[in-house]
Amino acid sequence: MHVPVISNLGQHLYPRKGGGGRGGGGKGGGGSKGSGDGGSTGSGGGIGSRGAAVPVSGSTVGRTSAVSYGSGTTKVVTIPAGQPFFGRTSGGATRDQIYGSRAYGSGYPGHTGLGVAGLGFPFVFWPLVWGGGLGYGAAYLHANHEYGEPNNSSRPGGPQVQAAFSSNTTNTTFHVVSDNSTVTALIASIRANCTVASNSSTTPLSFNGTASDPKPEQAVQYYRASSVVLTLDGYNDTSALSDNSSAPPAPLPSNIDTTLLSCLNDTIGEAVPLFDDSDSSSAIPHLAIPNVGLIGLAYLAWCMTHLL
Repeated sequence: MHVPVISNLGQHLYPRKGGGGRGGGGKGGGGSKGSGDGGSTGSGGGIGSRGAAVPVSGSTVGRTSAVSYGSGTTKVVTIPAGQPFFGRTSGGATRDQIYGSRAYGSGYPGHTGLGVAGLGFPFVFWPLVWGGGLGYGAAYLHANHEYGEPNNSSRPGGPQVQAAFSSNTTNTTFHVVSDNSTVTALIASIRANCTVASNSSTTPLSFNGTASDPKPEQAVQYYRASSVVLTLDGYNDTSALSDNSSAPPAPLPSNIDTTLLSCLNDTIGEAVPLFDDSDSSSAIPHLAIPNVGLIGLAYLAWCMTHLL
């Protein structure tokens, strides 16, 4: 499968077409996994590895476990009464639809435009929120707080957190922001595939939407219906703070570690946890059959024959 490289960094970070194949960026620099100084070694078979189950709490319409490198789900259900976002749809998106763009609200199959207000949940996960404490930015970034604050425990996967990944060759630091389950799995996937500096995250860090946290104007790429974002420290894309959807994004700095950027982009696109159709959990409740034993079954059969 074709794995596109980052082309014309001043304008776009091009997504990969499709989700198959192995990520890992390019050669050289500090990005692709190798024996470079400061790198980390994946352990294989554990969290974040191919096919590993990722427990997901919160409002998931009955689903309980996503899969790292999973293919996604074609099952679409309507959220029932009594659950958050009653009447909206959940599920139906697959790995080849994982990439958005630098715009908040991108990555929703069939949806164009800015913002996430009133949308369904094609990947089950809720879109991330930037928090309301910064006091700036366009209204579309806040969506009337319909998804709560970053610490909302009803969020699928738990409250939002972040992880930092730094280059060991240049002064470049990226952050991944998403729910706790997703970031925990991605830390393992990224450290197994990309060479990062020794001070990069090994566990999730809190995200509160304050001035010291990653900001919407630092977004380089959104994924999975804007439920995951990759940001770059020092990047200042002021177009993200405008309601003008046609405003071009600011160029990325020319002195960043583009190999690490490519590796992060590819790995997130391939490995970010998705709910699979093959997952044993289901969004549709099952009937509970009590364990009545052989005598109980025999009595039940006798009753049924006498009722007919």
